[in-house]
Amino acid sequence: MKTINAAAVSLALLGGAPALAENSVISPNGSRPNVSGPAQNFTGAVVVEPLYPYKETLRSTGGHVTFAPGARSAWHTHPAGQVLIVTDGVGWVQEEGGAKREIKPGDVVWCPPGVKHWHGATATTGVRHIAITGTVDGKNVDWMEQVTDEQYRK
Repeated sequence: MKTINAAAVSLALLGGAPALAENSVISPNGSRPNVSGPAQNFTGAVVVEPLYPYKETLRSTGGHVTFAPGARSAWHTHPAGQVLIVTDGVGWVQEEGGAKREIKPGDVVWCPPGVKHWHGATATTGVRHIAITGTVDGKNVDWMEQVTDEQYRK
């Protein structure tokens, strides 16, 4: 009886296997071209692997971002906030006026809407994170000035 109930629940949650197979989109690993983080928004070597684009029904974007040692974003804000899920390495995140904080694999960082911040690798260790960024009216980030070397080292 438990097996039948489990199968019924599984099918109900999936909405039936044929519908899932016909409506789902698979973006195979390696099929999404990586891009270098532009110099006006990043310092150092940064590679962005797009995971998924904005969709009207999802209202966020996703990317897997790799920062080489010493690399970092410029100061920026997000109109709908951002979640960072650290997957590899060691990095730093800092809100304007706050302390620089260390982030490691498994850490999840919530960057609230409109809060000025930066994130990136430590001076000696690269970091990689998944960024899930909310979108308002098609916009997900407001870029600002670069993080200076003095701010970064502090």
